Amino acid sequence: MSRTVRKQIFKKLEELCSENQKIITDVIAEAQLQDTFARCQNMAVDIGTQIETVYGEGFDCVHGLEDYCELIYMTAVEQDMKKREDLGKRAEKILQNVIQYTQKEIPDKLEAVFLPYKASMWDSLESIWLAAREDETCDAYVIPIPYYDKKADGTLGEEHYEGGEYPDYIPVTGYDSYDFEARRPDIVFIHNPYDGGNHVTSVHPFFYSKNLKRYTEKLVYVPYFVLEGNGIPENYALTTGVIYADYVVVQNETEKDDYIRYFKKAAPDFPIEDKLLPLGSPKFDKVRALNRENVDAPQEWRERSKGKKVILYNTSLNAMLENGAAYIEKLKDVFTFFKGSKEAVLLWRPHPLMESSIASMRPELYEAYITLKKWFLEEKIGIYDDTPDMYTAIGFSDAYYGDLSSVVWLYRQTGKPVLIQKAEVLEEK
Repeated sequence: MSRTVRKQIFKKLEELCSENQKIITDVIAEAQLQDTFARCQNMAVDIGTQIETVYGEGFDCVHGLEDYCELIYMTAVEQDMKKREDLGKRAEKILQNVIQYTQKEIPDKLEAVFLPYKASMWDSLESIWLAAREDETCDAYVIPIPYYDKKADGTLGEEHYEGGEYPDYIPVTGYDSYDFEARRPDIVFIHNPYDGGNHVTSVHPFFYSKNLKRYTEKLVYVPYFVLEGNGIPENYALTTGVIYADYVVVQNETEKDDYIRYFKKAAPDFPIEDKLLPLGSPKFDKVRALNRENVDAPQEWRERSKGKKVILYNTSLNAMLENGAAYIEKLKDVFTFFKGSKEAVLLWRPHPLMESSIASMRPELYEAYITLKKWFLEEKIGIYDDTPDMYTAIGFSDAYYGDLSSVVWLYRQTGKPVLIQKAEVLEEK
């Protein structure tokens, strides 16, 4: 239970005690007593229902409230004023016990909710969740939420839900089983800032930042991306999620300054400075903790890399599209250089959409690319990585070589060497 809800319950108990005191002290007219009895019963039922809705059944504090309701009924029908006062005092004692039971059975804990939508973006929240999980004063819930493709007219299309694609060590809570209205989480973390503003996809409208703010004291936006560290584009900063969030995690002070500059121009009176937390990124936390021993690499990788340095060769869509045929020659040149090396093994990780992108955007290169890939695999020139998790390659490798892409910003955080390739530079030249 969130501290917000816990405070609500104790405030209601305090109000109930105050109403019950009117029965004992006889400070109200007889004609108003029946209304007081009814209010006391309704308040007790409301508190008990709220506790059971959030926590379930079987709590002594709820049983105490049930006993209180029965005693209040007996008090209401009792005609003897002295007996009525005695029953009211007994009811007061029961309420004091209920308060003690509630303090014991409903611990004072922070309730934190994490709302990822794509499993591949969970890394932007994971280290925060890990810290929350280890905090004994916090209950943390991971609630993957549905998202939709957007049609050409801007309406919602096919629904997607990736709740079954998270690692086994993450206890996933169904988005349809968590009652935001009843639970009122103290803090909610999101990594999608666009609400309905993204032209390609949209999370379910219930989970737009504007709506989530109704149910939590603190809404925190943690970007799903990392940049090179030299600032942030304006369109990344001016989003709905940034506007409605109470806090926004940014990579560094340079990025913070950009946010402030953009908002001063677009909305001079908007208090953006109070929101910005230059704390880095959970994605950086993840890569810094990786090494060859703790990543779940395939056994084949380990066998083929024994006694050798592993070079992560990352090839990107942009570089392929920009360089065309020269890029195919560059790949061939790199493979030739590493073929048969006794000192290093190439861990080739092409962009997951490389083949489909070449087929649709550079069809004249498709056959040459497929032939080159086949040669790499059949000749066992290196290790081919088509796994969905790039972190395995980052942790397993000893150095980075390849195109300038977002992977570089993550790889730099490992402290391992990074070398950017140029398609026009070939070994033979």
